[in-house]
Amino acid sequence: MTAPFASIPSPVRRRLLLAAFGDPGHAFPIMALGRGLLARGHDVWVQTWERWRDDVEAAGMRFLPAPEYPAFWQPDGEPLDPYAAVRRAAVDTVPVVREVRPHAVVHDVLTLAPALAAEACGVPVATLVPHLDPRVEPGWAPFASGMRPPRTPLGRAFVGGINRLTARALEQGRRDLNAARAVLGLPPVDGIHGGLSPALTLVASVPQLEYPRGGPPAGAHLVGPLVWEPPADPVEPPPGDGPLVLVAPSTSQDPDGALLRAALRGLADAPVRVLAATNRTTEEAAARIGPLDPPPNARVVPWVSYGQTMPLADVVVCHAGHGTLLRALAAGTPVVAVPAAGDMYENAARVAWAGVGVRIPRRLASPRVVRAAVMDLLDRPDATRRAEEIAAWIAAGDAVDRAAPLVEALAARTRSDSRTIPPAVPG
Repeated sequence: MTAPFASIPSPVRRRLLLAAFGDPGHAFPIMALGRGLLARGHDVWVQTWERWRDDVEAAGMRFLPAPEYPAFWQPDGEPLDPYAAVRRAAVDTVPVVREVRPHAVVHDVLTLAPALAAEACGVPVATLVPHLDPRVEPGWAPFASGMRPPRTPLGRAFVGGINRLTARALEQGRRDLNAARAVLGLPPVDGIHGGLSPALTLVASVPQLEYPRGGPPAGAHLVGPLVWEPPADPVEPPPGDGPLVLVAPSTSQDPDGALLRAALRGLADAPVRVLAATNRTTEEAAARIGPLDPPPNARVVPWVSYGQTMPLADVVVCHAGHGTLLRALAAGTPVVAVPAAGDMYENAARVAWAGVGVRIPRRLASPRVVRAAVMDLLDRPDATRRAEEIAAWIAAGDAVDRAAPLVEALAARTRSDSRTIPPAVPG
């Protein structure tokens, strides 16, 4: 997949609404894009969780609180499934769109309410996918399965069976989305990826992790990683000259510190230095991990700036969240990937396929196995070379410079006077 875009030499000042729920892997790319659009002279609103208000406003953007409906549980004891939350949030977001009167809305792939509200108000919509494009070619295994495209008749038969098993769930997802669309008077969509904008989908990934396709999916533009992170003080790695291993667990998928402990114990007597981050922002979360007792060659800190530390590392050990993975590869650093959930399985499979790291199933991530994977990568210059090739592609063109002209072109499609946005919900 390539990243074509039509630049606008002197972009007209636009009102742009960007939205993502608050997990870092989704909020951070939206904030990176927002800062870039702001720098190009646009008025930018960011709708996200309250936890990022100060960061949004410090960057000069305007903060809008996103609905924070808990899925599956409510204070009154009544369950609320994810699409019920989308329906409620979409209705609640319509007044926000009408008040801001944006020329375009860019929504995170999992944040559907602003997209539905914008569509109901006649505002052009773009989707930001902060990971690999989830649309698979016919005959491929489902996205996030961690399975490569089959190459043999037996493999194709096996994958076909899996696809038949998952087809019902995918169809149910389409029906649930259409039910949410119907609440706002929107027509139903065909296909199983109706949450992706056919007009513009920005894929914040790299071509080296894409399996060969017949062509890019409709509306897709591969722009590279959109990077933002909270301010952080510099962190000194352990002293010495040995290779540096950065242990960067997921902020949400390692609540008990299992990967941290496996890495610290496995590398305790290895000829390396270890810098590990707990990545916890609350005392309660830190207490759940408990004392880690790092060995003499390791240092454990609450938080590190990936932008500052990954260029210093020789290997990164992580759960293969896309943001963490791309930060490592942007630094030319190979990865030990221990997937924990969701698209991490897909990311880890692509790491192994692209030759930029080692994949370890979570159930096998013992201290001995983690150590073996790290030492293997330190002895494989080919993995570092391939990671450096990805770093060179990323450095050759800024993701915002690729994405912003596409958003500007989309915004140019809206009515010149967006005060004429019609009511979205009758009555």
